[in-house]
Amino acid sequence: MGPSDWHDSGMTRPPVPAFAARPVLMVALSVGVVLTALSGRYGYHRDELYFMVAGRHLSWGYVDQPPLTPFIARVSTAVFGDTVMGLRVLSTVSTVVTIVVIALLAREFGSARRGQVLAAICAAVSGFVLGVGHMVSTATYDLLAWMLIGLFAVKLLRTRDGRWWLALGLTAGIALENKYLVVLPIGALLVSLLIVGPRSVLRSWWVLAGIAVAGLIALPNVVWQFQHDWPQLKVAGGISSDDGTENRIMFVPLQILQLSPFLVPFWIAGFRRMWRSWARPVALAYPVLCIVVLAVGGKSYYALPLLLVLVAAGGEPMLNWVDRRRGSAIVVLVLTALTSAVFTLPVLPASAVDLVIPVNKEQGEQIGWPAFTDAVAAAWQHVPADQRSTATIFAGNYGEAGALLRYGPARGLPSPYSPHMSFYEWARPPDTNTGPVLLIELERTPIYESHFRDCNQVGTINSIVSNDEDGTALVLCAAPAEPWSTLWPKVRQYY
Repeated sequence: MGPSDWHDSGMTRPPVPAFAARPVLMVALSVGVVLTALSGRYGYHRDELYFMVAGRHLSWGYVDQPPLTPFIARVSTAVFGDTVMGLRVLSTVSTVVTIVVIALLAREFGSARRGQVLAAICAAVSGFVLGVGHMVSTATYDLLAWMLIGLFAVKLLRTRDGRWWLALGLTAGIALENKYLVVLPIGALLVSLLIVGPRSVLRSWWVLAGIAVAGLIALPNVVWQFQHDWPQLKVAGGISSDDGTENRIMFVPLQILQLSPFLVPFWIAGFRRMWRSWARPVALAYPVLCIVVLAVGGKSYYALPLLLVLVAAGGEPMLNWVDRRRGSAIVVLVLTALTSAVFTLPVLPASAVDLVIPVNKEQGEQIGWPAFTDAVAAAWQHVPADQRSTATIFAGNYGEAGALLRYGPARGLPSPYSPHMSFYEWARPPDTNTGPVLLIELERTPIYESHFRDCNQVGTINSIVSNDEDGTALVLCAAPAEPWSTLWPKVRQYY
C-alpha cells in the first residue's frame, strides 16, 4: 500500500520515525551561538527602536500591530539587559526552537534520522531564518508560529485526530496577538482541504473548539482595534497602495533569493513528495497562499514560511543526491550558509553593507543611529538658547523618534514627537510649545512644512550606507502655524 492509498482509505498511518534529538539540537544550538556572537555588531534596527518604546507603553494593541512583540522586547531587555544583545536573546531562542520544529515536521513526513538532520541544516543555513532570527521583529515570532501551525496541521492530517484543532487554535490565537498574517496559512490550508481533501477533518466539533480558543485569545486585541477605529487596516492599505506593484514584480525572485537559490531543489522535492502522499493539502497550501499574497500586493516574505515546510519534507528525498554527490552537497550547503550570512547577518564591515542592501535592505537599517542623533544634536544648536524651552523636535517616522529617545538624552536633546504610527498616540507637543520646530524629513515635503512658518534646511543626514535615513533633511522652522492640538491630527501618518 503506497502513500496515496493511506490518503484515500483513511486507514491509520504508520508510526513516525524516532526523533533525532541530539543532532538536531546541535544544529539549532550552533545557529544560536552564531546569532548571539553577532547580535551586537551593528546596532538596533529602526523597528527594534520602535518596539522598545512600545514596550514601555504596554497595551492590548498598537496602530500598526498587536502587542506580543513589544511585550517580548520589554521582557528580554528587563531580563537580559537594556542593550542590543539583551534585546535579541529571546529572538535567538525563538529561532533555535523554529529549527527544531522544522526537523519535527520532517519527522512527521516520515523522514528518518538523516532526513530530519538535513532538514534542520537547510533551515539553519537559509537566509530567511537567519535574517529574522538576527533581529527582533514580528516576523521572528510569526515564523515560529507558522512552523508550529504547520506541525499541528500535519499531525492532524496524519492521525485524523481532531484534538489537534485545539493546538492549532491555541497557536493561532497567540500568533494573532503578534501579527494578523497567521490567518493566511490557515486560510490557505482550509482552501486546500476543500479542494483536495480529506474534508472529513473539517466535519468535527473540534474545529469549532479550535476556533473558539483562537478567538478568545485574540479577542483583547480585536476589541482594542475596534475601539480605535481599526487603524491597522489603514496601515495595511497604505502598504498595499505604496508597494503593491513592486511587491508583485519581485515576488518570485525574492521567494528564491530570500530563502536561498541553493535550496530550490529541496523545496521542489518536498512539494513532489507531499503531493504524492496524504500531505497533498499541505503542498497545495503554498501555491494557494502565493496567489493570495500576489492578489493583495503583500510582501514576498509573507509566503516564505510555507516554503520551509516544503524544505522540511524535501530533506529525505534529497538524501539520495547527497549520498551520490557528497562533495557537491557539502559545497552547496557551505555556499548557502556563507551567502545567507553575508546577506542577512552583520558579517561585513559597515562601510561595505551597500553591497547587500539591494537584496536585504534591513542590513542598512541597523547602521548609523548614533551618528544620526549627533547630526540632529548639531542642528538643534541652531535653535537660540533662550527659545529651546518652547521648541520642538518633530520626527517624521518612528525609527527617528525611537533613535532620539534612545541616544538623545546623552546629547542634551529633549524628547522628540512624531505623528507616525503609535507615536502619534503616545505624546503630542503641548500648545505652550510655540517656539521653533526642528523637522526631520526623509525628503522635504509640504505635507509637513506647510504647517509651520519660515522653514529652512540647516543640516543633512549623511549615512555611511544607503539606508532610508541617508540624505534626510533637517529643517528648522520658526514656529507652528497653529496650536499643536489643532495641527496634530492634520499631520498623522499611518505609513
